[in-house]
Amino acid sequence: MDQFLQSIFGDTILTHVFMSVLPLLFLLVCAVVTIYVEMKMAAHMQDRLAYMRTGWHGTLQPVADILKLLQKEDIIPASADKFLFMLAPYIVFVGTYAAFAVLPFSSSYIGSAVDLGLFYVIAVSALVVVGILMAGWASNNKWSLFGAIRSASQVISYEIPAALAVLAVVMITGTMSMNEITKFQEGGIQNWLIFGGPLPIVHKLLLIPVMIVLAVVYYVCSMAEVNRTPFDIPEAESELVQGYNTEFTGMKFAIFYLAEYANLFLVSAIAVVLFFGGWSSPFGSFMSGPWWSLFWFSLKGMLFVCLNIWLRWTLPRLRVDQLMYVSWKVLVPFALVCVVLVGAIMVM
Repeated sequence: MDQFLQSIFGDTILTHVFMSVLPLLFLLVCAVVTIYVEMKMAAHMQDRLAYMRTGWHGTLQPVADILKLLQKEDIIPASADKFLFMLAPYIVFVGTYAAFAVLPFSSSYIGSAVDLGLFYVIAVSALVVVGILMAGWASNNKWSLFGAIRSASQVISYEIPAALAVLAVVMITGTMSMNEITKFQEGGIQNWLIFGGPLPIVHKLLLIPVMIVLAVVYYVCSMAEVNRTPFDIPEAESELVQGYNTEFTGMKFAIFYLAEYANLFLVSAIAVVLFFGGWSSPFGSFMSGPWWSLFWFSLKGMLFVCLNIWLRWTLPRLRVDQLMYVSWKVLVPFALVCVVLVGAIMVM
C-alpha cells in the first residue's frame, strides 16, 4: 500500500496523511457495522426485531442515530472544570486511535512496523484511563467520579494478567513486533499460536492447552479493559446513571461512544494477532495476498467483536468485590503458571 501511494503522490506529506487517515475510515465503518450488529443480536436474543424501518432491515439506522447525536446541544455543567471537561473525550479517543498505528491490517499495510509494537500498545492505551479519570473529575458529579475511579482500578487490575498473556507469546515468538508475530504464524491454521505455532510436534502438544488458557485469560481481560458486560461496572446504569460520561452530550458523548467501539475492535484485533494468525490465511498459501490479508484480519476481528456482544447480552454484571477476585485470585495465578510452563517448554 505504501509503495502504491508513493508511486502516485511520491514520498510527500500527502502520502503520509492519507496513510494515517486510512485507519480512521476503517474505524468509522467498523463502528457503524458494530452498532447495527449489536442491536440486531441483542434483539434476536430477546425475541425482538430491532431496527426495521430506516433502510433495508434498518441498515441505515446507526447512521441516522449518529447524525442525530452530532446535532444535539453541547452542554457543559456550570460547576465543571471546563478545560478538562472538553479535553477528556479527545484524550480517550487519541489513546485508542494511536494504538491502531501498529496494527498489521494486511501483509502490505501497517501504519508503523515498530519492533516494540506490543509494548507501544500497552503504553499508549493507558491514555484512555487518563481521559476517563479526567472526565469523571472534571464533571464535578459524584456518579461520574465513582465511575472514573472504578474504571481506573479495573483497568490497572486486569492489565496484569493481560500483560502476562502477552509475555508468553513474546517468549515463543522472540519478538514484540506485531507484524513479525503474524509472520511467525503463517502457513495455515495449524501454525497459529492457539494450536502451538510452527514448532516441533512435541512442543505443540504441550503448548496447546497452555495457549488455550492464555487466550481465555487475555480475552476476559480485554472485556474488562473496554468496560463491557459483565465488567461494565464503571458505566453501571442501575448504580451510576451512566458513569464517567453522565454529564457529556452531543459531539463529546459521540466521541466517547466511538472510542468504546474502537477499543472493542482493538482488543479483538490484538487477540487475533497474538493467538489466531493475524492477517494470515487459515488455508496456508490459498486465499492469501494483500487484499485477502485485509479480509482475514477484519473477519477474525469482527468475529471476536460478535463474541463480545454475545457475552454482553448473556452474562450478568459482576459486583466490585467479584471483579477484583476474578483478576487477582483467578486470572493472575493462571497466567503466572502458564508463563512458567511456556518458559519450561521453550527451553526443553
